[in-house]
Amino acid sequence: MEYCLFTEPQQGFSYDDQLAFAQSAERHGLDGFFRSDHYLRMGEGDPRPGPTDAWTTLAGLARETSRIRLGTLVSSVTYRLPAILAIQVAQVDAMSGGRVELGLGTGWFEREHLAYGIPFPAKRFDLLEEQLQVVTGLWSTPDAETYSFHGQHYRLDEAPALPNPVQSPLPVIVGGGGPKRTPALAARYATEFNIGFVSEDVVAEKFAVVRAACEAIGRDPQTLKLSVALPTIVGRDDDEISRRAEAVGQSRGQFDNGANIIGTPEQVAEKVHRLQALGAERVYFQLLDLRDIEHADQVGAEVLPLLPR
Repeated sequence: MEYCLFTEPQQGFSYDDQLAFAQSAERHGLDGFFRSDHYLRMGEGDPRPGPTDAWTTLAGLARETSRIRLGTLVSSVTYRLPAILAIQVAQVDAMSGGRVELGLGTGWFEREHLAYGIPFPAKRFDLLEEQLQVVTGLWSTPDAETYSFHGQHYRLDEAPALPNPVQSPLPVIVGGGGPKRTPALAARYATEFNIGFVSEDVVAEKFAVVRAACEAIGRDPQTLKLSVALPTIVGRDDDEISRRAEAVGQSRGQFDNGANIIGTPEQVAEKVHRLQALGAERVYFQLLDLRDIEHADQVGAEVLPLLPR
């Protein structure tokens, strides 16, 4: 089992806030630090200091950490051309010494696109499939050769397949709740399938669907890592748990919705054991308040020792 911190910096947090969380994850023995790839705050509240770019941030963290995995959950296909994304990710992989993972998805936050003038086509699954083809195609091409791709949305003519990532293959995460195309794309292109923000019965259902998608194309389902990302609040007692829920604009009852991870370290460990029994091999603890560094430290110091490895 692997355990990562997962954050949403677009909610009003700086690079330094993210650095503190990444260094906490590394200090306490967690396996990774992942962040969303968004530019606009969701919901009410003060957006300052303003957004940080995911891959610029991860490039910085690559030089200020030494062990943990770093990546996105997930980058949107609407933000970057796939060949440029492949270059960016490969460069950050080199900067980290081979610790980067790319989460890639269709994107969903239309208001964000309107705010920043980013095109938001109604149909984006074809974009995702072609981007996965281009990114993985460039990375798998020998460095003495070129890569060409002629699709409906993207065309590359004899592109130098450089820089090479340090990792081969560089991990690619595909996730989401789509019933057909998402599991099919994960089975064909991904090293990890992720499902987030759903109850345990839905986790079990989605894992079964993506395993079947692997079998349908002759891939061993055991070669696809399965993971879960869930909003998390840990506290030593009810008062601490309630205080942390209120800090992110919810009551304890609202946060405790049957899907999220909430409770004492022992209760969190019980939840993780259930997720492991469903097939999860990695859990992303989504911490929503990046100014609460004690929360991150508590996950590492008090929860991690209770978790299965």
